[in-house]
Amino acid sequence: MTTTTMPQVVSAQEWARAREALLTREKAALKALDAVNAERRRLPMVRWDKPYVFHGRDGEKSLLDLFEGRRQLITYHFMLHPGDSHRCPGCSLLVDHMPTHPEHLHARDTTLVVTAPAPLEESEPYRERMGWTVPWYSTYGSDFTQDSGAGTLFGLSVFLREGDDVYRTYFTSGRGADLLVTTLRYLDLTPFGRQEAWEESGRGSDGPSSWWRLHDEY
Repeated sequence: MTTTTMPQVVSAQEWARAREALLTREKAALKALDAVNAERRRLPMVRWDKPYVFHGRDGEKSLLDLFEGRRQLITYHFMLHPGDSHRCPGCSLLVDHMPTHPEHLHARDTTLVVTAPAPLEESEPYRERMGWTVPWYSTYGSDFTQDSGAGTLFGLSVFLREGDDVYRTYFTSGRGADLLVTTLRYLDLTPFGRQEAWEESGRGSDGPSSWWRLHDEY
């Protein structure tokens, strides 16, 4: 944890002026993010027709099956590989924040799943330990993770279905997944922030923070 300093104490009037100035910048940042989101929606897409096999608790599925009949599919590529005893705190932190009530996503024709290269018998005990209910599939024996661009790391892919044809529309990794971790959003609102060394320097290339733990290891 980095050294933290207390904010300056000012009058109520001074605080209000400072808050209004920040609000102007916050609104501008949100508008800029809206524009980026709109540009993301306009990205072209690429056909994905390779016959991948996914292993779940309810048997084998195709990529088309993962949609569960909906038009859109979001899949998080969890960094858990065959024979690896490491359990990634960053991936785990992100999955901790996945919706426990997927009905809101389903209402917008969207399915969310997690995939990992490790065999199901290696990942299932960990999923149960963490208490995750999000649909989880093993990609063991297929090239899905590699073809997605995640490789030995992590990432997030978005797919669109048109009938039985599947297309990939988006992929992100690194800090692109940062926006999905709401604990960090809450900490960003506080005076001490995330208490990570890079925050004030503006350099975010130091990698995941060393304070992250599996949620049952704090």
